[in-house]
Amino acid sequence: MLFAKTWVCVGLTLSFLTPNRSFGAQETSLRSDIQFARSRVYPALVNISVVTRFYADGRAQRNPAGGSGVIVSRQGYVLTNFHVADSATHITCTLITGESIDADVVNNDPLSDISVLKLRLGTRPNGSPPLKYAVLGNSDTLHVGDFVLAMGNPLMLSSSMTLGIASNTKRVFTDFTGTQIDDMQLDNGDKTGIFTRWIQHDALILPGNSGGPLVNMKGEVIGINELGGEGQGFAIPSNIAKYVLHEVLLHHKVTRGYVGLDAMPVAKLGRTTGTLVSSVTPNSPASRAGILPGDIILNVNGHPTDTRFFEQVPLFNEKIADISPGQKVAFSVLRSGKQLRIVTHTVPLQKFLGDEQEFRRLGISCRELTPEVALARHMTDLNGLIITGVRPGYPFEAAQPAIQQDDLIRTVNGRLITNLATFRKAVDAIKSDAFTVEFWRGDEHLLSTVKQHIDKPAADDGGELPQAWVGIETQVLTSDLATSLHETGTTGFRVSEVLPWTQASRSGLRVGDLITSLNGTPLQSSQLQDADDLKHSIESLSVGDKATFRIIRGSKVMTLPVILEQNPASAADAKSAKQSDLEFAVREITLADKAKYHWPEDEQGLLVTDATTGGLANIAGLHIDDLITSINDVKVPDVRTFDLLMRKILKSKPNTVKLFLKRDIKTRFVFIEPNWSKLAATQ
Repeated sequence: MLFAKTWVCVGLTLSFLTPNRSFGAQETSLRSDIQFARSRVYPALVNISVVTRFYADGRAQRNPAGGSGVIVSRQGYVLTNFHVADSATHITCTLITGESIDADVVNNDPLSDISVLKLRLGTRPNGSPPLKYAVLGNSDTLHVGDFVLAMGNPLMLSSSMTLGIASNTKRVFTDFTGTQIDDMQLDNGDKTGIFTRWIQHDALILPGNSGGPLVNMKGEVIGINELGGEGQGFAIPSNIAKYVLHEVLLHHKVTRGYVGLDAMPVAKLGRTTGTLVSSVTPNSPASRAGILPGDIILNVNGHPTDTRFFEQVPLFNEKIADISPGQKVAFSVLRSGKQLRIVTHTVPLQKFLGDEQEFRRLGISCRELTPEVALARHMTDLNGLIITGVRPGYPFEAAQPAIQQDDLIRTVNGRLITNLATFRKAVDAIKSDAFTVEFWRGDEHLLSTVKQHIDKPAADDGGELPQAWVGIETQVLTSDLATSLHETGTTGFRVSEVLPWTQASRSGLRVGDLITSLNGTPLQSSQLQDADDLKHSIESLSVGDKATFRIIRGSKVMTLPVILEQNPASAADAKSAKQSDLEFAVREITLADKAKYHWPEDEQGLLVTDATTGGLANIAGLHIDDLITSINDVKVPDVRTFDLLMRKILKSKPNTVKLFLKRDIKTRFVFIEPNWSKLAATQ
């Protein structure tokens, strides 16, 4: 259906553009154009696999993700979306040939949602063929109705291509009433798109297409796909991507000018020229120079401004951003019928969100302030760190009073906190167990005492006597169940499972046996609430005693003696261990585990009880309930062996930690690849 619908659309468009050509000729020409465009760009397409770091609940987590990109130079530079490469700890680019090459982020530019990557070409084998790369075209030459190709990896289905037309070449997003441009936010909360007029098109794109090229019929990249839905895609114009690439290659960063004013169109004022100032940021260059909301800017540095419609607002923003920080800006302003000349200068335009880090020992993650965030919090300076997450059971959560997410740390033991580095130094300098944190919660200025080491409950030294146990599971013989088994009036228990390798199994007990008495005492249990009666009766006896059961098996009544065993360790009682650096936990296996998973009696290994979501082990593919039998080829039958082995691994810091394990009925390998230097930095 999709194929037919696409060709109906194509037929209509071609008929409009070339009315004197036959449909067959149109189809042949289009096919030729597509093949040409494909040959120029498709070989430069890359499938990007990333492991990204994000922060939640007071800790750094990792998540596998992916997107698309395009090689744009023979040196191996790749363009993709910022939201694909943001906070990536590992990036691999796979070419259409199947070759995989790791890559590094050269620069991230959230304001345009563009990232520049560099392939590690030095890792390619000798004699590898030269890279294929695509050419960035001029997005200003694209017209509504032009055919476009979207290339990428939708749903991570690599090396895919779709066809459509440009629906709008200067799309902006406004609110429902059409009175203001909506802020565009990325998943991490960063703002983007203040310079962007998106290319809207209907070439199908899906999650995974992000960062892939939008291509014209000349075989040029005229956009970088960013978002889509409901049959519409939106791409960042290639001229914006080209500017970011140029700045990064020339200056290793993207620098833009800023004066601190927001613009609106003037059409509703009955004007055809000028730009309306809708707001002025306090303490900004524009504010200090005297620009006011309601002013109409007629020209900037002698160049007239024309912001009649919202589609022209990004062009005005770009005009200001193109003025290098520190340069003079002369505005010609119309105010109350009078024309004024106001001179100020630009300052660097800063990103919306500050840097974020985890402080694992304290159980928090923090973010630095930026001018815009500080302004939103009604602050007059940039001192302090915003708490972005607090981990339960760690020092900041246990502080008195508890410190919460979104609180603002101002001082530690009286030392002013200006950024992440000063906070780390302040905490590292503390010699005592307790320290004082001053923090702001809204308009409240609070003090809290934080203990670096939380008191743990004292261990129970008393111990318990071993309890007697029979290796069976049972269900109450209710009156309805007894009647259905033709044993009306019989009370007791029906055996529903006999655990292997137990005295119960050796004695001959079977599933379906009806137990009606224990050691000559009838069992009167007949209701669901009596389910634990047999268990409690056995626990009142001693380990090693002989328990005699009267059972009904079919038409036979018999007695079976069973030697009572010690209640085996439960999952809660089994010895356990947690590997904080690799972020997983294990425990020793129990008899019940062996029965549950149908393992042999002599099975050895450690059961995974936790693989923290987004943690290193989880990212590598470790699952809860996996049975780890060896680590780096060393068998791990118990927690003691595990702890000793992990100490050696943490000391030697191998590139890969190899786990061999059982999952369901198969064995598997899991390879954890820690970044030891970054792990050390978060302690």
